[in-house]
Amino acid sequence: MSHGEEQLSWEPAPGQGAEVLYAVDGTLGRARLNRPRAINALDRASIDSLHQQLTAWAQDDRIDAVVLDGAGERGLCAGGDVRALREAVLAGRQEEAVDYWRAEYAVNALVASYPKPYVAWMDGIVMGGGVGVSAHGSLRLATERTRLAMPEVVIGFFPDVGGLHRLAQAPGETGTHVALTGEPVGGADALVLGMADALVPSHAHDRVLQLLRDRPGATAAQVAEAVGQPEATSSWLAENRAWIDRCYAGDDVAAIVQRLREDPDPAAQAAARTVGARSPFSVAVTLEALRRAASMSLEEVLAQDLRLGATFAGHPDFAEGVRAQLVDKDRTPRWTHGSVAEVPREEVLAAFDG
Repeated sequence: MSHGEEQLSWEPAPGQGAEVLYAVDGTLGRARLNRPRAINALDRASIDSLHQQLTAWAQDDRIDAVVLDGAGERGLCAGGDVRALREAVLAGRQEEAVDYWRAEYAVNALVASYPKPYVAWMDGIVMGGGVGVSAHGSLRLATERTRLAMPEVVIGFFPDVGGLHRLAQAPGETGTHVALTGEPVGGADALVLGMADALVPSHAHDRVLQLLRDRPGATAAQVAEAVGQPEATSSWLAENRAWIDRCYAGDDVAAIVQRLREDPDPAAQAAARTVGARSPFSVAVTLEALRRAASMSLEEVLAQDLRLGATFAGHPDFAEGVRAQLVDKDRTPRWTHGSVAEVPREEVLAAFDG
């Protein structure tokens, strides 16, 4: 930690808890997600705190740019606090979950439309809700340690927080692979997906901050030039574009799984097994949502996310997926449908009418 960092006074937002801490660092507003034991998962208190402080800094003439990072060594943010959402759903309080998503998506929209430079330090784990508070920023810095994912199909949900807006615009079918498998990708892949602007060494955090103190509006190219590139950072997605584009084309999710299964590339066959283990309902709805997102603005995608959230809050796969992955951790969810081929088209379309 730099000398300058030691001098900072980290405080919660006025009237909020310590789930997120803030400091004024020269003309930088520093925001730090502060639940390291949970890899900074975003509970409702975190979201309310971020909304309050980011709104205040947007109008504060002393602040020229905002920089977001995460406490602890493991990463920026592991996602939303879905265990709490599952408990609300099981207790019959579905509206509590929908209110959480409404508040979260408002923060995502605020980040995307922020009137000042919004810099996200996307080191380590950046998943789900963590993507929502970083990938919509104006300067997104990934590192060789970045593990980015939208893993929602693993828990019987769908990639939300406006993530499908980015994934629908990713080259070829790379975004489709990330959405339907839920598998993590690296920092170079985050650049390919359009979810990061530069790849910098994880040890360059202090140097990046020093540059931003001097030049709050620094571009990705200027940051990369100042701190250099990490070593050996190839993109797995770029290297596997041939079978990814071949297999994930089109709107028929059962056909996609079939093509993955029959493809000669072992990585495609592995992807078929991965997608096959996810919630079939989630995978089918995710593909439909992704294809629709291709012609939508971010605001429209976030509105679609909220409609789908209401659907998923009432669907058994969400409570079951969270149970299997995060509560009992037996990793053996019992999904509503046996395979994606068994999910009726009308059930998928009905999910969007929430």
